[in-house]
Amino acid sequence: MKGKILISTGGSGGHVIPATTIYDHLKDVYDILISSDVRGLNYLDNKFYDILIIDTPKLNNFVLLPLSILKVFFLTLKSLLIFKKEKIQILISTGGYMSLPLCLAARILNIRIYLLEPNMVIGRANKFFLKFCKKIICYSENIIGFPKEFRSKLNIINPLIRKKYYDKKLKEYENEKFTLIIIGGSQGAKIFDKILHESIIEVSKIKPLKVIHQTNQKNVDALKNLYSKNMIDNIVFNFDQSLDSLINQSDLCITRAGASSLAEISLLKKPFIAIPLPSSKDNHQLENANYYKNKGCCWIVEQINFDKKKFKDLLSNIMINKDEILVKKNNLEKLNYQNTWNNVNQDLLNLINEN
Repeated sequence: MKGKILISTGGSGGHVIPATTIYDHLKDVYDILISSDVRGLNYLDNKFYDILIIDTPKLNNFVLLPLSILKVFFLTLKSLLIFKKEKIQILISTGGYMSLPLCLAARILNIRIYLLEPNMVIGRANKFFLKFCKKIICYSENIIGFPKEFRSKLNIINPLIRKKYYDKKLKEYENEKFTLIIIGGSQGAKIFDKILHESIIEVSKIKPLKVIHQTNQKNVDALKNLYSKNMIDNIVFNFDQSLDSLINQSDLCITRAGASSLAEISLLKKPFIAIPLPSSKDNHQLENANYYKNKGCCWIVEQINFDKKKFKDLLSNIMINKDEILVKKNNLEKLNYQNTWNNVNQDLLNLINEN
């Protein structure tokens, strides 16, 4: 009889994608349920997963705090019932406030808890539960804010990346035109939707290029028309299940700096310009990007100091000086040479099967 695991996730794709990747790694050995808040359901397909809804409220509104705490209390009771009914033996939490009731219930029932921290700054929920977890899965030993007394709980693995990205890893494209992909604009970020293209149009006058641009749905037609008007080959889209193929067709990525996105781009050996989300908690996106910059794999442009001319000059230099692109591609290859699906699979199974 297979053991039973519950994976707690929700919120953004940055939490849900690692959760579904863990599911794919462990599904042949364990029976697995996934819990999510309502927001996380946007990234989950109930045709493939057994999903439980634990819609944990944020605890950041002082006026609503008493009601939120009461809701967390009832969700903890609901979690206790779920653990008992489903006979859950292991909880894997991908972090965030969404995990709070489940981690509390697992602690009460003395169920093994494994935490996942994909970012270079430890999240507040993960930090809170470090004392009670068996291990915390990270991608680096140098996690900012990680308490020294819990370093023995660190378990370092290669980044959790969806299997389809490994299938694209060996495919190389030779583009007639320099191909730039911009991802991260589907959520309506102004800098991605209304600013970057101005510099890109200027650069296209120096050297022909092709642009693949992810943007907000309401902005798709306007951007497509703008690129076409300026004689730039383009693919403009809001959401695409084949993002891995589009990234793989590019020479350079411009992206936010979520841990999962950077890991996927990195595996495909695509040098990138990271524009970290300035409002990310504890500035973790900047630290995620710094991890790759320090290994010679990317460039960083901080949104708060964004300058159109400087960005145009950076793009021009990258396109003209192909040696710099090649150096970064080689550094990305070195960084990922041991990152295979089988290696990560074995690391996860070894960890979960530990007594």
